[in-house]
This record gives sequence, structure tokens and C-alpha cells, in this order.
Amino acid sequence: MAMAMASVQLGRQTSIQDSPRSPEAKLGMQVEDLWDVQEPELSPNEKLNACFESIPVSAFPIAPQGIEIKSDASLAEAVQILAQNKILSAPVVDVDAPEDATWMDRYIGIVEFAGIAVWILQQSEPSSPRSPSSPNGAEFAIAANGMVSAAGLGALGPEDASITSGDFFEALTSSEFYKNTKVVRDISGSFRWAPFLALQKSNTFLTMLLLLSKYKMKSVPVLDLGDGKIDNIITQSAVIHMLAECTGLHWFESWGSKKLSEIGLPTMSPEHIITVYEDEPVLQAFKLMRKKRIGGIPVIECGGKKAIGNISLRDVQFLLTAPDIYCDYRSITAKNFLIAVRNYLEKHEKRSPMLSGMITCKRDETVKELIQKLDSEKIQRVYVTDEDGNLEGVITLRDIISRLVHEPRGYFGDFFDGVLPLPENSRV
Repeated sequence: MAMAMASVQLGRQTSIQDSPRSPEAKLGMQVEDLWDVQEPELSPNEKLNACFESIPVSAFPIAPQGIEIKSDASLAEAVQILAQNKILSAPVVDVDAPEDATWMDRYIGIVEFAGIAVWILQQSEPSSPRSPSSPNGAEFAIAANGMVSAAGLGALGPEDASITSGDFFEALTSSEFYKNTKVVRDISGSFRWAPFLALQKSNTFLTMLLLLSKYKMKSVPVLDLGDGKIDNIITQSAVIHMLAECTGLHWFESWGSKKLSEIGLPTMSPEHIITVYEDEPVLQAFKLMRKKRIGGIPVIECGGKKAIGNISLRDVQFLLTAPDIYCDYRSITAKNFLIAVRNYLEKHEKRSPMLSGMITCKRDETVKELIQKLDSEKIQRVYVTDEDGNLEGVITLRDIISRLVHEPRGYFGDFFDGVLPLPENSRV
């Protein structure tokens, strides 16, 4: 049996090298060639760093482009663009920039679905100093009168779920505040504004991987300085897909065959996992994500430790683009939210990670198995459970990438000094 397995493995590696199955696999072969000529005294981690430092970021497969948001777009228009194109972020183009503008004058920043969601929740808090005092803000408060407390800073209990009905979101999405508020002019300094920290084609893979992991960027634009426009946008998900396509290559197998516990994953202990119970208002989940600055939260069964589903910050799109799906519910608890969205997706035959239910893994699974799971399910995180299904940790795309490379001392130097001035309270 061992001989047969070895033959299959060898055959798969030979097949990949003879005929790469994808641009990502071809890129993996470049890493393989570099891996084979590294100094033997280097550790596997140091070898990977050296390989990725030798490959320009321009080698990364080009993602479909063309989705940009104009700086005079309204909040509603930005939400629709992101939701319809199934993307989490997009570059914002300054409509006042001349045709021959440099990239620094052409692009203002990156607008994220998560940032919009956080900002909307902040504006629904009457006591918040960030709440707008403009007529638009007053109009929004009137539109959501009697319901905004659902997104307040205080704790929300099951008794508050009745005020988080679809009426709240229908009032919000039909208000002039939502339709007329401009993405850049009115809110760019108020919500989490992703900086436009772009790379040139000559920058290295290692730089890109570090920005997506240690420096917490969800996506990295790559610029063509010749025409001053974005040539590619590399996301955490795209990197995970690349790794999944490298299965069978020696450098990947030497790293990917390790168990999660061997590379220090998960990093978070069970008692530190932020959760929401199934009978709590769904806005409690979004509020916690905003407050703790996390992208997703597990929904736990009442009185237990087992997770029945996951809600991510991007799922706020269902509250903003299809509030009518809650018409059959007296309240929107976390459990009702999961059920309603799944029914909506099935009815409209739309593909979504939410249809897959709760995706979990065990500590003794390998890095490769986890990467394949993340890639095939198109999800941002996986929850680690014990044999009884109780939560033990969470692993994100960023966690995986951060275990692939490390930052050499003084590597970035003055790299971040060139970042455009950012609005107050922004963060990389």
C-alpha cells in the first residue's frame, strides 16, 4: 500500500511539472525551481522566504479587473456594486482627477464592505460622537426611529430581537440618507478606510505576503506605473487558491504536510473566541464584530458550546440588499438570520458559503487539508472543534499566510513612509 501511495504521489508531481494545470500551479513550479537551488543549511522557512523574495509580484495570475467605485457614488450604489459583483472591496477613483493623472492622484483608497457595515452601525447609535448632526443624519434617525437601539453599545438580549425586524432595514435602505450619502465626501473620514497602499510590479512576493498577513491587509493593489492604473488586485483568498493549486510540489508538501498544531494553529484559545447565541439579535453579532474588529463570529446553540453556523461581516449585505427576506419573522435572531438567508439563497439558486453550513476542522488535520477546504468552500475562516463538536479555536486566511513567511529584521525600512495621508483613526 505504501509503495502504491508513493507511486501516485510521484506521478502527480511529474504531471504537475510536465503540464501545469493552472497559472497558479505554474507559479508554484517557479517556487519549486528556486527551492531546489537554495543553500542546504537554510531551514525550510528560510528557504521559502528566499524563494518568495526572488519572485516579482507581477508573476501572480491576473484577477478579473474593471470594478471600481467612483468617489461621488452614494452609499447605496457602493453596496450594490460590491454585492452584485460578489466582491468585498474595490478601489475608489477620484472623479475630479484629470485623464493624465498619476496613480497617486487617480486613486483615493479602497472601500470595503466591512467598512461600510461598521460605519452604518456606528451611525445608528444616537449617543455616539460619530453620529452625524447633518440633516441627512437627522433624517436617518427619524427613518430608524424606535429601532436604532438594536445597534447600540449596550448589551442586547433576546427581548431586543423584536426591534431588529426587516422594518428597520427597509426604513434604512429606503431613506434619503442611505441613497444620498456619498462614499468619499461624507464618510471617508468616519469608517474604516482601507489605505491605498499599492505595490509596483517589481516588488516581491514576500512583500505582498507580509502585507496580507502581518500587516492585516485584505487585498493589495499592484500598479502599472506606465498608465498609472491598477494592473492586479491580490487578495488573501487568491493566495490560498494559489497554495491549493501547488499540491504535489515538494516545497508545498514539506510545509503543507505538517499538522495544524505543529505550526501553532489555532492561535486563539476557546475562552477567547467571540460568540453569539442563536436566540440573540443578529445585530448583536455585527456589533461584536465591529467592536472587536473581527470578520466573523460563530452562532452557538443555547445553553451549549456547539456552533450551528457562522455570520461574517460581509453578510450584512443581506440586511441591506434584501430586507424583505425577513417578512415572515417577527424578529431577526441570529438563528433566524441564518435560516432566512439560506432559504433566500436556495430560492434564487445563488452560490454562497452560507449554504455549506458550519465548516469545521480538527487540530490533527494538516495545513494542506485546511487550505483545500478553505479554497473549495470559498470561506475566510474555519472553526476548530473537538470530537464532540465544541469550539476549540478559529483559523483565518491571514493565520495560514502568516505561517508561510516571516519578516526579516528591518525588511520594510522606510516602505510605509510613502503611504498617502490617511484619515484619522485609519489603520493598515
